[in-house]
Amino acid sequence: MVSDRIEREILIEAPVERVWAALLEPEFWLGEADPTGVEVREGQLLVSEHPDHGGSFPQRIEKIEPNRYLSYRWASGFPNAEPNSDNSTLVEFTLTEEGAATRLRVVESGFAGLAASEERRRSSYEDNTGGWREVLDELKQKVEK
Repeated sequence: MVSDRIEREILIEAPVERVWAALLEPEFWLGEADPTGVEVREGQLLVSEHPDHGGSFPQRIEKIEPNRYLSYRWASGFPNAEPNSDNSTLVEFTLTEEGAATRLRVVESGFAGLAASEERRRSSYEDNTGGWREVLDELKQKVEK
């Protein structure tokens, strides 16, 4: 049986406002897609382009609490599909101030409930487990510059 959630966190040596600003940059969301005119806001559907990972990945912003919390749904195991209750996982970013630094926690949940084969659910879980390490490391490097 596939685990239902991935949990990662990282301490970034930067104020929470700077980490939050990096999370809201269109480039963080869009991969190779054009960021012109894109705004990250609740209800927004953002489409990232990753040809090397199978195509485009629509992501729907669910909730934003400035400088504290951001969540979205995406169908990472179903390239080119808009997220719905059968094909998507929920990703949650939580920012916590720790002195002059920020602890950024990401939780992605819902893998066990995907309407797909056990093999496909496992593949999505494993791909995203490695992917979150990379994403958080890149964000840390960018913000700490």
